[in-house]
This record gives sequence, C-alpha cells and structure tokens, in this order.
Amino acid sequence: MIESILPSYVASVDMFDDPADAPLFPEEEQIISAAVDKRRKEFTTARLCARRAMARLGVPAAPILPGLRGEPQWPKGVVGSMTHCAGYRGAVLALSTRATTIGVDAEPHEALPPGVLDAVSLPAEREHLRELSRRNRHVCWERLLFSAKESVYKAWFPLAQRWLDFEEVAIELDDDRRSFHARILVTGPWVNGAKLTGFSGRWLVRDRLILTAIVLPAPAPRPRAFPVLPPERPALPDPPAL
Repeated sequence: MIESILPSYVASVDMFDDPADAPLFPEEEQIISAAVDKRRKEFTTARLCARRAMARLGVPAAPILPGLRGEPQWPKGVVGSMTHCAGYRGAVLALSTRATTIGVDAEPHEALPPGVLDAVSLPAEREHLRELSRRNRHVCWERLLFSAKESVYKAWFPLAQRWLDFEEVAIELDDDRRSFHARILVTGPWVNGAKLTGFSGRWLVRDRLILTAIVLPAPAPRPRAFPVLPPERPALPDPPAL
C-alpha cells in the first residue's frame, strides 16, 4: 500500500498481520527475548518486511539492530525506515546511491488522545488544521500532522544524529496534492552540499490507516572528468639534404 506514495527506485514491503514463522537473527532474538508478545510481533514482522525489501534491492539478509535512539542500523550501502501500528507493519529501503535518507510512519486514522495535539504542534499548525478541517472533514488532520512529524524525525536523525523535538519542526499539509512540507526550525547538518532546512513528503489515508513518507534523493553522480590533452603539434618538414 505504501508504494503508492514512494518513488520507483525504493523498495517497500508492508503487511497487515504477523506471520507465526517469521525468523530472527540470534542478535535480534537477544534484544527482544524479554519483550511482551505485542512488542515482539511488531519487532519481528517489521524486520521480515525489511529483509524482503532488502532482497528486492539485491542486498543479502542481515540483522537489523536498534541504535542508541532505537533507529534501525542498516547494512552498508542501504538507507531505510520501518514503521508499525495496529494492523500494519512496513519497511521502505533504498540503496544509498539513490536516496540520502528515508522516513516513514503509519498511524490509525483516528483522533489523537486528549491533550496530545497541544504537546506536538505549534499554534500556527493548529490554525492550519482548523482550516483544513473546514475544507475536508474526511481526514483526521491532527493525526496526520503527528504522523508527518514522526516521518520527519526518522529522516532527520540518521543525518543529524541528534534529537528533534515536535516544536522544532513546522508542518504544512497540502490536501490537493496529498503532500506536506516540513520546515526545520533549528540549525540542521550539511547534507548534499547544503544546510538541511526541511523535507518534502507525501501522505495517504486508506483502509483506516494514515501513512506518511519522506525520501530525500541522493545527489546525481558527477560526470566523469577526462584529462584534456594538448592539441597535436603539426609535423615539422624534413631538413634539406646537404
């Protein structure tokens, strides 16, 4: 389902249940061994999706271990993002030659719990949501805003290696194009030769789910430079015979 909001050069796999026979690598099993059943299913199925996406990229299966902030540690040459919520697991991956970073998030298409919106949004964003709700009441805009910020964080952290609070990013949702723009309100890292100031993403509401995705393309490879040879010198005439 998520592939409909992704560029063609990424590999994605999503699932709507948890296979009982999904295997884990021993290193992964060690991390999840004490987890409750719900967490174990989320962890395992998301990695099953990721390894199937890796296979589509021609990348051998490998353990996907969490980093310091819980971010997935991908094999060398791969970037990606995983997500899960009730009734959905998904993974989106690309070769690092094609994408610089990826962030995806899935949420139930329902209102946020009371008090959460004020904690995750800026005043201007809340006014923006009210305007969107007046125009289209079929989308749970507050949950969509939350999901977009989750995707932003997942795309941001591998590049910046530091936390990004909800109030440090401003989201503008576009109902017509099913897209969003994220403006980073703190100093970002240098990425692809420029300061990172924001992201653009896409969103989807379908089957009681909200999906958001950010894929930042990798810079196009520079054309190979060939050495410039000096012009060929004209041949000199033979000296006269003595």
